[in-house]
Amino acid sequence: MGDYTPDVVAATVPTPSEKQVEVAGIKSSSGVLYHQLRNEPLNIVGGRGSYLITDGGLEILDATCGAAVSCLGHSDERVHEAILDQLKKIPYCYSMFFTNSAAESLAKLLVDSTGGKMSRAYIVSSGTEAIEAAMKMAIQYFTELPTPEPQRVNFISRKSSYHGNTLGSLALGHHAFRRRIYESLLSKNIHHVPQCYPYRGMHVNESNEDYVARLAQELEDEFQRLGPNTVCAFVAETMTGAVNTWLRAPLPGYLKALKAVCERHGALFILDEVMSGMGRTGTLHAWEQEDVVPDLQTIAKGLGAGYAPVAGLLINKHVVDTLSKGTGAFMHSQTYQGHPVACAAAYKVQQIIQEDNLLPNVRAMGEYLGQRLHERLDSHPHVGEVRGRGLFWAMEFVQDKETKAPFPPSKALSRTLHATGLKPENAISLMPGNGGIDGAEGDHIILAPAYNTTREEIDEIVDRTVRVIQQVLG
Repeated sequence: MGDYTPDVVAATVPTPSEKQVEVAGIKSSSGVLYHQLRNEPLNIVGGRGSYLITDGGLEILDATCGAAVSCLGHSDERVHEAILDQLKKIPYCYSMFFTNSAAESLAKLLVDSTGGKMSRAYIVSSGTEAIEAAMKMAIQYFTELPTPEPQRVNFISRKSSYHGNTLGSLALGHHAFRRRIYESLLSKNIHHVPQCYPYRGMHVNESNEDYVARLAQELEDEFQRLGPNTVCAFVAETMTGAVNTWLRAPLPGYLKALKAVCERHGALFILDEVMSGMGRTGTLHAWEQEDVVPDLQTIAKGLGAGYAPVAGLLINKHVVDTLSKGTGAFMHSQTYQGHPVACAAAYKVQQIIQEDNLLPNVRAMGEYLGQRLHERLDSHPHVGEVRGRGLFWAMEFVQDKETKAPFPPSKALSRTLHATGLKPENAISLMPGNGGIDGAEGDHIILAPAYNTTREEIDEIVDRTVRVIQQVLG
């Protein structure tokens, strides 16, 4: 997915300040355009491990690493030193003219981490930029084949998906609330098929295998409707993230079946791992667990752990070879791509993940987190399902477990849960999400702890999360 910014904030948690003034009905002395203009968010002045510290001294347990970003926790001195060292060497150079050692080191590490399955890395500043680059590269690829196919201009994505917030990435995704006022600006050559959402999408008595086959057929039908030779690429999050309520490991064979449809018709298979990749699900690349290899892959959040804005596009060898034999250039650029300081930070983060053996910890603590959530919440009358993989777990809330009826949007349940979590007696940051069912209905919260979390910290996260749910829902 592209860069995720929660749709809801702690709107019901006031943070009054003596310096606040009322301007046009908005009480604030800040010059910042906040996401919610009428409410001033908590001011974070420090961080230590998995805790954020406000200017009032409140220590908040960051159970989500922000938006699944701060995978090492906060304030790792080893990363600080790597950033300072790079600043002393060279803070910036323009990638249209030059390369730099930090970018070279990071790209080689990323390519090597795929076992050579991906052969180049294109380093940018955000997940959204990575998605835009992937879309452009897919289009260019078909213009540079030995027999060009310029008619391949259609993209297929999935309903209730999220790939970013610029116009191109917003069109690629299918987040109805975020798209609504911008529909007139969005590309019309992007089409959407149903999400893999077993909790709500499977028919009664339908097996996993039959459900996967049905979803693959729906993708095939969309290829046929558009004309198979007009489809450029199919794009999917390997594991859907914060916007969609379906946060579950893909059903066995699901991604493999969808890639087979793409291969049958010569389209590219693109995986968005902005949120689920770089270790979040227990392996560095989430696709490693699915027996598929993408043609293009986007990465971001866990890449740099929040120490600098950094993201990347990983490119399969056959795509690189096509461009190399064609124009020999990628017709795209960003001012800050391959930024030396960002690359140095990300490289050090990835070194720490390897040297501290954090991926096995993600798997072990992820299993423990899932176990504790199931123990505490499976029987709750308003928790429809607990699901996840690695250190990436969600709880979907329902009014009735039998009918799976969601709470009405007017209740703003996920917002209320998030706001309640930030109260001093709870002091936990939860990631809220809404509209995952149809763009309006559906509430969930996500937990995404740091990769170096411990059993004791997991217990504390679960205890505080359950307390928040009980306070809001009984």
